Amino acid sequence: MYLIGYDIGSSSIKAALVDAFSGQTIKVVQHPETEMNIIAQQPDWAEQDPELWWDSVCQATKNLLKQTGLDGTDIKGIGISYQMHGLVLVDKAKEVLRPSIIWCDSRAVEIGEQAFQEIGPNICLNQFLNSPGNFTASKLKWVKDNEPEIYSRIDKMMLPGDYIAMKLTGQVCTTPSGLSEGILWDFKKNDVATSLLDYYGLKHQFIPTIVPTCSLQGTVTNKAAELTGLFEGTPVAYRAGDQPNNALSLNVLEPGEIAATGGTSGVVYGIIDRPVYDEASRVNSFAHVNYTDTQERIGVLLCINGSGILYSWMKQQIAEHNISYTDMEQMASGISIGSEGLRILPFGNGAERMLGNENMGAQINNLQFNRHKKAHFYRAGLEGIAFSFVYGIQVLREMGFTIKVMRVGNDNLFQSKVFADTIASLVDCEITVVETTGAVGAAKAAGLKTGFFKTLKEAIGKTGELMTYYPQKKGEYEQAYQTWKADLEKILNQQKT
Repeated sequence: MYLIGYDIGSSSIKAALVDAFSGQTIKVVQHPETEMNIIAQQPDWAEQDPELWWDSVCQATKNLLKQTGLDGTDIKGIGISYQMHGLVLVDKAKEVLRPSIIWCDSRAVEIGEQAFQEIGPNICLNQFLNSPGNFTASKLKWVKDNEPEIYSRIDKMMLPGDYIAMKLTGQVCTTPSGLSEGILWDFKKNDVATSLLDYYGLKHQFIPTIVPTCSLQGTVTNKAAELTGLFEGTPVAYRAGDQPNNALSLNVLEPGEIAATGGTSGVVYGIIDRPVYDEASRVNSFAHVNYTDTQERIGVLLCINGSGILYSWMKQQIAEHNISYTDMEQMASGISIGSEGLRILPFGNGAERMLGNENMGAQINNLQFNRHKKAHFYRAGLEGIAFSFVYGIQVLREMGFTIKVMRVGNDNLFQSKVFADTIASLVDCEITVVETTGAVGAAKAAGLKTGFFKTLKEAIGKTGELMTYYPQKKGEYEQAYQTWKADLEKILNQQKT
């Protein structure tokens, strides 16, 4: 017996097949092989056709079953992970009314900022834990203001994962976790944020039926079975946004546990046991996948734009063509902690929310022509990115986090010992590298309500741990970090004056 998990990204759709008893990953496929198209009719806009996601789900499922030689009857549960913050609108016939306004579209920024000020920061942060910002509710308000004909035909609003679940089951549902990522959940009432809907003049009935993140959310219809190769009646038993799901995939479920990724951008997602917010809005707080009204589990999300993109830039622009990331790591490890005084601030990928939305650009400090070579740049780059993680994690500590462990995937900067040792030593916690993906995590989570596991911990706990980084002697790391931090804060102070 097997479970399928889908990861609905903006680049591609991944489908993973997991053995329901052993937790072993059998196969992961991706469709399409090239990146899906993003529609950008104006600067800062980003849209995708939801039918493109569904077509890719159908094809990926067929490919998965064909490549493994399995039949749809072998699949006993389905889980869905999806790109967060997107807006999908359907009419009463469940037909899509317009392309989805996806996560990286920023057309609603001013709408959300005005709402934050007019509703009041105190109310927004205490009740929603966030500013309405450029999130799903604000995107729907943009449609109301700019596309009244489309708005008049709306029956339900959904997130991308809700849409895929609807295509599979015919049921239009959403979750508290999903609503919270759209800033549509009131943590004081533990219900839909009707006060924000009223402020925006949005109809309450646009919100779909609410179901728990882990629950029996519908079964595959005859039509969906024909299109995918799945068996009619197969239950959909889990859905969550990609960052909460990534944390679940890494077995990050309880207070003090942190999930992190170091890709093009960096993400830190930590769990705390009560609703919390940052008064400076440097982070976002959402209902985690195991949030309930009796067991509050809040995921606090920190995003760092200037992360792995710096290191990939170095590989492309500084390293010789035959140099790999492994070669760069080996060269960096031969340089002492602190890179012999060379310091790099990695913030060259747009405005950084954790820095008060300053767009400061990357900085290279204390470059000595007679001392520093390429290896120093590689080490200083890794250290600069690591230091930015440490700087951001301090925000979480200010909010009351006590960090117990950090878990990370095996497909990003955490493959670098220089990078991981720097963070582990400064944060003073172990960093465990786990072999998993979001689609695999979604598949395993679907095993909870389909009877294969008693708890999420049991389901996800079968994930393989590859290695652990341990804190080193903190002295040299701390000295290098404080010098780097002084550089950063000097620039920030200059920009404020």
